[in-house]
Amino acid sequence: MMDITSLILDDHDRFRREFAAMDDLTEPEDLAKVWGALGDLLDVHAAAEEAIFYPELLHRGDDAEDETLDAVGDHNDIRDGVRDAAQHPVGSDEWSAAVHRARMANSEHMAEEEDGALADFRRHSPPGLREELGRKFLAFKEEHAGTKGLDVSDVDPKQYVRENDPN
Repeated sequence: MMDITSLILDDHDRFRREFAAMDDLTEPEDLAKVWGALGDLLDVHAAAEEAIFYPELLHRGDDAEDETLDAVGDHNDIRDGVRDAAQHPVGSDEWSAAVHRARMANSEHMAEEEDGALADFRRHSPPGLREELGRKFLAFKEEHAGTKGLDVSDVDPKQYVRENDPN
């Protein structure tokens, strides 16, 4: 099914599995391979949510503004960890600390999003819309695979809401 909420949950499952897989790795080359793909996916996923999901949530959700502000702030924390990790040799203490920050921010974000924004959106959006957005979400991720053409810098949460809130 192409339901955007299901696709987001699929990505969340992949994040959990990939971070867990990294726990078993010690060689920098192996860590670099897994982290490179995971770091890119974290950035692409956040950008896809901000481009496709959260503008629609702002039109429909009960607590959409607060959920969106929190999510964009969480995305910034995740992006910061990904960006910081890129500044250090893979496997170094500094790199590990940055990856850990990204992991913790992502874990917190996923829990909040799954219990809040995704549930809120499912309650207020018809299946046809969720499927249409799912197709857009997949197309966005494919178009920007590996962060191609994406600005992965932080986004001001308040400005994002002002620009996307229909009220």
